[in-house]
This record gives sequence, structure tokens and C-alpha cells, in this order.
Amino acid sequence: MADESPASANFSFPGAKVYLDYDIHDPPPIPSSKWTRFVCISDSHATRFAVPDGDVLLHSGDLTYYSTFGDFEVTAEWLRELPHPTKIVIGGNHDFALHAQDGWYDRNYRRFHDEDKQDVEAISNLFRGSAAERAGIVYLENERYDFHVRDGGKKWTVYGSPWTPAFGNWAFNYDRGREAEDLISTFPQTDILLTHGPPFHILDKVLTGRHVGCAALSARLPSLRPRLHVFGHIHEDHGAIVREWTAGPDIVRGGDNGVENPSEHTVFVNAANFPLGPRARTSDGQQVPVGGAPFQPVIVDLLD
Repeated sequence: MADESPASANFSFPGAKVYLDYDIHDPPPIPSSKWTRFVCISDSHATRFAVPDGDVLLHSGDLTYYSTFGDFEVTAEWLRELPHPTKIVIGGNHDFALHAQDGWYDRNYRRFHDEDKQDVEAISNLFRGSAAERAGIVYLENERYDFHVRDGGKKWTVYGSPWTPAFGNWAFNYDRGREAEDLISTFPQTDILLTHGPPFHILDKVLTGRHVGCAALSARLPSLRPRLHVFGHIHEDHGAIVREWTAGPDIVRGGDNGVENPSEHTVFVNAANFPLGPRARTSDGQQVPVGGAPFQPVIVDLLD
């Protein structure tokens, strides 16, 4: 997959409109009732900031910084207060207490903070309990979720996975190569894909200029072809691009992994809101706040 650079302004194509540059307090209107507004955020790290209204909020992980109950509580309370009827959330590599399976958190929590072991059941309840359900919060961990925005409207499908390539043995890490391929081969075809980390060569460039995204994920995308793929993790490459899928070696047809009704385009969004890199300071040298322009939430309107 070729190198892709983020768009610096708003763009559109048939069936989709993407907004990166807009007034957070007066966002552009939804084109019509036949469109669904997705608001994309990620890497909020227990920080509250202004988020435009929409039909669906998508959060691609790193809900916290040090994975304490207090951090999770701040984020869960903030999410409950946001007006979006549906809020779909995954974890990230900073969200250690959510990585409770196989005893990983029990073995590793001391490496990340000086506090006592956190109550993983109470933390899980913040995102899976009754209060979360009433607020429309759906937490996904290698899971698919189907939903309707409007009665009788389109059924949207989303798959969410918090896993990223290994980096310092943080939460939800997999080794590149076979382990990555085995995990990502289980991803189903859906309208929306949420991963914490980016695919290789798509909005994945770090400060050194290296591309650090997942090659296995990049290789799988031609057969998945979601309409929208949202991720974060690489703060400095916040932005959005569109990829057109054309006939050729990229397209997989037929067989168990074939695409019956292929999406012609995928909107890729690196929604990381925690500023990093050259754009993290204003022209007069001030630090950009979390969620502030040019790291504000990305709006994606999709035609039903």
C-alpha cells in the first residue's frame, strides 16, 4: 500500500464528507436525514475536551494515561455526558487494567504506576455496566456490534480491537509477523473498523519519519474494505485520507475472504487528540490543548 499523507483541510467524495478544519462550537450541518454523522476521537488520556454532536461517537483507545481507576472514571463520566446516542469505545496500549485476560495485568501493573493494583472488575463496569448502557456506551474488545441510528434505517456494523504491534510490552501488544497475521485474520468485514493502531504507511509516521503501523493490518484491508477505519496511537500523524479501491492485485474476490459488495472507498482517520510533533504548538509557541485544533475530533458523514 502506497504512502499516504493526511489531508490538511476538509474533503468529500460521493457518499462521504470529512471535516478536519471547522468551528468546534458551530460544526457544519449534516447534509440530510439520509446521512449518518460519525465523530472520531482517540488518545484522550483522561482529558475532557469539546466534542461536536453527532449520531455516533467512535473512540479508538487510550482512554487513560496510567490506567488508574480515577483516570477511567474521569473518561467514563465524560463519555456518559456527551450527547451522542451511540458511543463505541475500544481500549489502547495505555489502558493496562482492561488487559485482564491471561493474568497480564496482574503480572505487569507495577511497571506502570506506583499505586496499588486497580479493581479491574470495577473498571470494566464503567464501560460495560448499566450506567454505560443507559448512556449508549458500547465497549468492544475483538468484537463486532450491529446497530441502527434510526428506526427502519440502515444497519451499521462495526468491529473493534485494541491490539497493536509490540511496543515496550504495554497492554494489548502482539508481535509483528505470524502473531499479527493470526489475530487480524479473524477481523470480519464491517462498515466501520476501530483499531487502536494504524495500518502500515497510513497516518503512521512518527517524529523520526519512520512508518510504524501494522503491515499485517495493511495487507488485510483490501479484503475488509470498511467504509471507515478509525485509529489513533501515533499522535503526531493526526489526520484523515481516503483510499479508493480499484480493480487489480489489491482486490480480493471470491472464496471465504472475498468481498461480495465491496466498498469503493475507505476513509482512514487517525483521530489522536493528544498533541505531539510540530503541530502541537501554535504559531506563537503556545501548547495546543488536548482536543484543540489541529488535533480536534474528526467528523465523518456517511450516506446511509
